[in-house]
Amino acid sequence: MKADPSSQLTPPMPDEGVPVSVKIRERLVAARKRFHSNDNIADFIEPGEMDALLSEVEQKMQTVLDSMVIDTTSDHNTADTARRVAKMYLNEVFRGRYVKQPSITQFPNAEHLNELMIVGPITVRSACSHHLCPVIGKLWVGVMPNEHTNVIGLSKYARLAEWIMGRPQIQEEAVVQLADLIMERTQPDGLAIVMEARHYCMAWRGVKDLDSKMINSVMRGAFLKDPALRREFLALIPQKD
Repeated sequence: MKADPSSQLTPPMPDEGVPVSVKIRERLVAARKRFHSNDNIADFIEPGEMDALLSEVEQKMQTVLDSMVIDTTSDHNTADTARRVAKMYLNEVFRGRYVKQPSITQFPNAEHLNELMIVGPITVRSACSHHLCPVIGKLWVGVMPNEHTNVIGLSKYARLAEWIMGRPQIQEEAVVQLADLIMERTQPDGLAIVMEARHYCMAWRGVKDLDSKMINSVMRGAFLKDPALRREFLALIPQKD
């Protein structure tokens, strides 16, 4: 009696055919980790999965274009739009969700610096989590170090800001996330951040106001306790546009 050929086939893997986004989400849920729009989920993405996720997002984006009755077959302008948009979101605009925190070299405060330092303006680009419209602006960081503060290069403030802003964000939450991160990495006596940005969810849609901007600040440590230090920081920021 001949064996049934089908019985000799390799049994399918348990998660074969499961979208990679579902696998990542299941890991997050199992670990009881939040995955809001402005959270980083890099620790739950396994090697090689970003390519699969990009292909999945491309397929979903193609479905969106089809539902909007946009001809991507005969229109050369939109033939590769789904792929381009998927790459833009995962590899550029929202990269801060999917890659680990940038490596930052820290140095001891050997000279015991204890004077106000200001870095900026740092150009920041993000997208509002409500409409995924661009948020573009700049921010200033003020640091009051102490003898135990970890000193980092000036460009590293920009790298940390880019990592935080490279996600769907709400400006009020973004500056708090950035402040928490810089406080953790440098441990200064005080930290101040001021951000000014134009929100295209107001300029491009809705009220279509091209002139409005949002300005907000976060003050920590010495900047909260010392009004003179706070005034000095705000006075040294160049006149905003």
